[in-house]
Amino acid sequence: MRGKALVVDANILVRGVLGRRVREVIETHCETVSFFVPEAAYVEAEENLPRLVVKRGGDPEIALAFLRYLGGLVELIGREVYEDFEAEARERLGQRDPDDWPILACALALGCPI
Repeated sequence: MRGKALVVDANILVRGVLGRRVREVIETHCETVSFFVPEAAYVEAEENLPRLVVKRGGDPEIALAFLRYLGGLVELIGREVYEDFEAEARERLGQRDPDDWPILACALALGCPI
């Protein structure tokens, strides 16, 4: 792990593909900051991105290729790293975004912000 670390969710990955600012932040700081992405969040971005891109009149294959590029700049984290924190993450989230428990569990497991 580099000096600083952040856990990134699917929405940030999608914004990294569709926009410029998030991509610039990741590209600029990926050598000094560890951007951790739970594999579940990457899969969510991969599943939702084509629909969003088509809606905007873009090419989903190009968008998915760019997502793979971003995936090479971040560190994908498998469930085995954060699964012990699932119960605590679900409890903390309550009814607010319960499907986002992998993001919080990953942050808890790695001791870093989201």
